[in-house]
Amino acid sequence: MKSIEASGKTVKDAIRNGLAELGCDSDDVDIQVVEMGSPGLFGMFGKPAKVRLTVKADDPALEIEMPVLSLDAGNTRKPKQDKRKAEKPAPKVEKPVEKAVPVDEGPAASDEEEAPKKSRNRRRRRGGAKSAEAAEGMENAAEATEAPAPAPIIEHEPFVPTPVEEQSDEAKKASAFLSGLTERMGVPVEIALQESPEQLRMQMTGEGMSLLIGRRGETLDALQYLTSLNINRGREEYLRVSIDTENYRAKREEALRKLAIRMAGRAKKSGRRVALEPMNPYERRILHSALQDDPDVTTHSEGEEPYRRVIITLK
Repeated sequence: MKSIEASGKTVKDAIRNGLAELGCDSDDVDIQVVEMGSPGLFGMFGKPAKVRLTVKADDPALEIEMPVLSLDAGNTRKPKQDKRKAEKPAPKVEKPVEKAVPVDEGPAASDEEEAPKKSRNRRRRRGGAKSAEAAEGMENAAEATEAPAPAPIIEHEPFVPTPVEEQSDEAKKASAFLSGLTERMGVPVEIALQESPEQLRMQMTGEGMSLLIGRRGETLDALQYLTSLNINRGREEYLRVSIDTENYRAKREEALRKLAIRMAGRAKKSGRRVALEPMNPYERRILHSALQDDPDVTTHSEGEEPYRRVIITLK
């Protein structure tokens, strides 16, 4: 869980500063007073009050890293580089200074001749800016439509298990493969399966499901991806595989939507953009979708995979 220490002249000021840094309400955190602080004598030698704020989390698997409030519109955090691997800068080579030779430039152009040139330059700059915006819009639109191979699938329809005697050989093969994977991981599970011509929906139940979910659902995505590869090997038509447990997919989507709305409010209040932590393409699409109808903010993605992140800015 996210935990920070904040300070202020009074305990109330320290709590207010900490909530502003986290972008949370008081109901979303646990508050612990570290130091009450003191005003000192005649305003001198005083001590600030200190508090510790810890973000509440109902489900450890749903914890989301807090975003960063960006001061620079073009600033995105990059992974740290190993200083030992950093290349040494090339030695500077001083070039000989050449003396300027006066050149007869001919008569200066008149204002009437310069005006069309300046107008053309302004049109070129505006056209370049529009092209850059169009390219970025196309990139975000592609992100909203393209799905990566291991992308999780949120299911909103009720899950109705298919009886074992009615399951196809491929469905039984998928169930056996997933069961073997989880047994090798030391987490045996019971698998219920719903089969349709285009998709296999699989629900796992048992103890230790948090181990099969992993951080941000990474382990669950890996199980889904490996099962999909195994089933679709040699098939002409692609069969989509969806694996879930304890309704994690829907809970994760709801947590991301709440995060998007809360961070949009933070951007409106501060007047600055908010850069969220890097997420996979599927989760970024959830954030874009949650704020697409907001009249005050807009979203886009910046960075390269796997460090690509959603940026929330005011319109």
